[in-house]
Amino acid sequence: MKGKGPGRQPRTSDKWRADRPYNDLPPLPPAGELESRTVLKQCIVARAALAELKVATELIPNPTILLNSILLLEAQASSEIENIVTSADELFRRVEASDPGDAATREALRYRRALLEGAASLQVKPLSTWTAEVVCTEVKGVEMRVRRVPGTQLVNSASRAVSYTPPVGEDRIRRLLSNWEAFLHEAPTTDGMDPLVKMAVLHYQFEAIHPFTDGNGRTGRVINSLFLVARGLLPQPILYLSRYIIEHKQEYYRLLLGVTRDAAWEDWVLFMLRGIELTARWTIAKIAAIRALSGEIAERIRAAYPRLYSRDLVDVIFEQPYCRIRNLVERGVGTRQLASRQLHALVKGGILREVRLGRERLFLNHRLLRLLEAR
Repeated sequence: MKGKGPGRQPRTSDKWRADRPYNDLPPLPPAGELESRTVLKQCIVARAALAELKVATELIPNPTILLNSILLLEAQASSEIENIVTSADELFRRVEASDPGDAATREALRYRRALLEGAASLQVKPLSTWTAEVVCTEVKGVEMRVRRVPGTQLVNSASRAVSYTPPVGEDRIRRLLSNWEAFLHEAPTTDGMDPLVKMAVLHYQFEAIHPFTDGNGRTGRVINSLFLVARGLLPQPILYLSRYIIEHKQEYYRLLLGVTRDAAWEDWVLFMLRGIELTARWTIAKIAAIRALSGEIAERIRAAYPRLYSRDLVDVIFEQPYCRIRNLVERGVGTRQLASRQLHALVKGGILREVRLGRERLFLNHRLLRLLEAR
């Protein structure tokens, strides 16, 4: 926090140096008052936006349409934060391809799988360190466990100076993670903290613990989405929060460091709350646009090709921008011959475009792709 006030906490600069392991990282909950009047006002706004988003998702006849699209966009943005850059078009093109593309595309597609695996894991075990290990393993494509050796540091990409050195020692890291879990699962009736404030605190602490040798940022952002699902605030991990973070990347890292250096919790929490609000409203608008486009194209198909039209056909070409003949066959729309005839008719009518990916033929819903790519 800036200046003096009821939420002001002691500076931590005397305990922390960027080039030394932060073994004195304070456990949760943070000292001092987190929920200032400003924070609580922003909580109300963010909670309202999330509630609207939850309702909007329930109005979509086929939720897979939104889930597929948002997960890939989140995967692209979260990977870009780590300077792993690929395009949304490339991700949508490769998601079901036998050739997953270049290294950046493969990493982003693993992030998508990590979101799905993480969400599925909530049906087996509550959110925990185990979940983080499952997610990080999927993100990195190799088995990831809590760090056992020192040497992990965060380095400024421009100056090459060390900006942060996380705690070292497996026992210490696991104690910090146990404290993180205890705070995560403490009942709202006990700690009285708004879950969105808690999410912001948990995200900072996870990043500060930095429990893995790599993949911590992406794992932490997956956990944000899983936390909202676990708390019943969203039905699926569809909050595209990495879009907000990539647009404010320098501020994101500056505010994380501000908590470490100056215990500036209020600025950090407000940043995350605004991100939740703006991202939820962006997603609501995107849902409305997808529904409108889906309705328009359904009417075009019905009018031009009444014999070929089916609701399943429309759903499949909106589940992701690139469709394959087998997608229609697997949905039970008809035989491969019928599916081919349907898709080629839509190409002839200008609704889809046929493109090649190696030996594969793909059918692109180009208007949906433009809608999804628009920030």
